[in-house]
Amino acid sequence: MIMDPEPNIHWKIQFNLGNSSRFNNQCRNSVQGKLLITDDLGYVCERTELLANGCCNINLASTRQYNCESCLPNGCCSVYEYCVSCCLQPNKQHILERFLKRAAIGFQNLFMAVEDHFELCLAKCRTSSQSVQHENTYRNPVAKFCYGENPPELLPM
Repeated sequence: MIMDPEPNIHWKIQFNLGNSSRFNNQCRNSVQGKLLITDDLGYVCERTELLANGCCNINLASTRQYNCESCLPNGCCSVYEYCVSCCLQPNKQHILERFLKRAAIGFQNLFMAVEDHFELCLAKCRTSSQSVQHENTYRNPVAKFCYGENPPELLPM
């Protein structure tokens, strides 16, 4: 089986909910957060502020787009939802493209299944084998969700 070396990712460079062509202005979101949710427009909100259409309520002051609040300069974050939101910034596209081009064969199978920028950020920010050492210890127990090109820095125990 021959794999396409260039994954066809749909990049969303500019989001505007007001003139969106999405069906009924529905959003996909990160689903799993107990307290926070990130929608596919890059907004982070409290789970209680999520609208019925799956989007964060952008009219609330607490809702922020492209929130990198818990993220380090290397692209590793302590909060999953902030990792996804930060990863969705249009200026992060080049980092993600470089990662996809250099992804190891094992990772290609995982990342070839994603179809767009949001799905890629969801997958990239999930804790992966790159975030652990010896299969059971986080390399950086604080910033373990990473969208960047490199694994978290190894902190001494």
